Amino acid sequence: MLYSTLYPSPAGRMVLGSDGAALSGLWFVGQKHFPAEPMEPDDALALFASVRTWLDAYFAGDAPDPRSLPLAPTGTAFQQLIWDLLLDIPYGELTTYGVLADKAARRMGRYTMSAQAVGGAVGRNPISVIIPCHRVVGADGSLTGYAAGLGVKSWLLQHECAL
Repeated sequence: MLYSTLYPSPAGRMVLGSDGAALSGLWFVGQKHFPAEPMEPDDALALFASVRTWLDAYFAGDAPDPRSLPLAPTGTAFQQLIWDLLLDIPYGELTTYGVLADKAARRMGRYTMSAQAVGGAVGRNPISVIIPCHRVVGADGSLTGYAAGLGVKSWLLQHECAL
């Protein structure tokens, strides 16, 4: 069973999802890849209070540690690897799909990795903002892809003074 609650962020309304022990999803309302399975509303779940506190700090301009929350995104081993790499991108900084591909290749003991494959995994990140996929840009610095739309990605990066 997944539980949910709403969070009214300045960048748009968000849905928090949890199995009761860890955060499994954080989506902007209406974004791509929103889960199809039903979730039971539970505004009183203790984990959600911790996530709200984290989000409040983030939207107030602080840089809370994403690893301070119990995160449990569901995905393939490759997606998990990419999402773990995303957690290493510092607040207010950007990286590219190519840089992530190089890091992923090294972790996997390979010489190369497709930046396009990395982009696919980044795009499937189920925990927006906290796992900071919005900090990934194209090789030329262009804003490319974001499940909640480029307007939201731009807002988040401007909020972090990364643009």
